[in-house]
Amino acid sequence: MKAIIRNEYGSPDVLHLVEIEKPAPAAGEALVKVHAASINMADRYLMRGRPLVARVMSGGLLRPRSNRLGADVAGEVVAVGRDAHGFQPGDAVFADLAACGFGGFSEYVTVPVQYLAHMPANLTFEQAAAVPMAAVTALQAIRDKAGVKAGQKVMVHGASGGVGTFAVQMLKALGAEVTAVCSTRNVEMARDLGADHVIDYTREDFARQGRRYDVIIAANGNRSLADYRRAMLPGGMLVVTGGSMSQIFKAMAFGGKTATALSAEPSGADLAEVAALIESGKIRPVIDAAYPLAETAAAMRYLETQHPRGKVILAVNGAHI
Repeated sequence: MKAIIRNEYGSPDVLHLVEIEKPAPAAGEALVKVHAASINMADRYLMRGRPLVARVMSGGLLRPRSNRLGADVAGEVVAVGRDAHGFQPGDAVFADLAACGFGGFSEYVTVPVQYLAHMPANLTFEQAAAVPMAAVTALQAIRDKAGVKAGQKVMVHGASGGVGTFAVQMLKALGAEVTAVCSTRNVEMARDLGADHVIDYTREDFARQGRRYDVIIAANGNRSLADYRRAMLPGGMLVVTGGSMSQIFKAMAFGGKTATALSAEPSGADLAEVAALIESGKIRPVIDAAYPLAETAAAMRYLETQHPRGKVILAVNGAHI
């Protein structure tokens, strides 16, 4: 089968399309024929080996122990191992592989069934591949870390990226009053996703704009904790899910009742909850660009340089782009 590998840390030039052996499912696993995958910032960090924690995740300080990338996949179950309950050949599924070795940039991948969920019937494989990591991150930030309730005022900083686009929609589905922070070119998209208010960060500074929020979801950006606190109501909560490593590490270090960083946990059960939201029409993925698997390096360069709206997709096994 064809797969993207990298044997060293570095730029997208280290990514290569090669032929490797097709895996077989072990007990509790399903073999999935991948029709589409998507690129996450986690893949970029693992590719470049920066920050240092990415090298720890790869299991090698000088060279990655694992040469595979790719967390988000959507495809079809073609075989199941012993005790792989809940799935059978022919099922359309999607998954986040971050907790089971990555490897989604390939034609086939084995997935422990606890990370699998049945795909929403109203999505294509390409659309479904844009969902797992970003949507589950948004869900866990809103539900588990912030405990957002209807009527609360919530700001999403970085509302045009993968996590941000899902967060805006989930918050609206909950009945929150949502303020999206994004650049000029994404203002109309944020409104279309349901944001009640939009702050164009090229023209206004949310920290000095005057509004205060019960919850801030920082999905992107590079702002100090002091800036976020300035925009929070007394007793408010900041959840950092992404952005600069400085922003993430500061929130991790704080780790208190008013500010914390979220490292999302892949979960088939949470992905099934997301699937239900998609099938009900409450949320939808946003896709910026799509590339064939053979052009993964170009797709990664686009991710690094173009600040995509939503997700960048890889088409695999004949999927349309």
